[in-house]
Amino acid sequence: MPKSTFTDAYGRFTRLLVQGREDCGLTQAAVAERLGRPQSFVSKYERGERRLDMIEFLSVADALSLDPCALIHKLHKQRGK
Repeated sequence: MPKSTFTDAYGRFTRLLVQGREDCGLTQAAVAERLGRPQSFVSKYERGERRLDMIEFLSVADALSLDPCALIHKLHKQRGK
């Protein structure tokens, strides 16, 4: 079984985060500043090179003003598409 960062589901997850960032009109650098992390952190999780743990995901969702439960629900609804 491949690592989860290389599955279709994880790809959909990262695309939802990218879409959320873009919908907010934020750059990777702006999100990184809100997180207190380098821009490369945002770039790596958006490209699937770095896996977010739950606490990091919650911080990213907060930085993007996204409801983490709604994002997970949307991801769940996209299963099998």
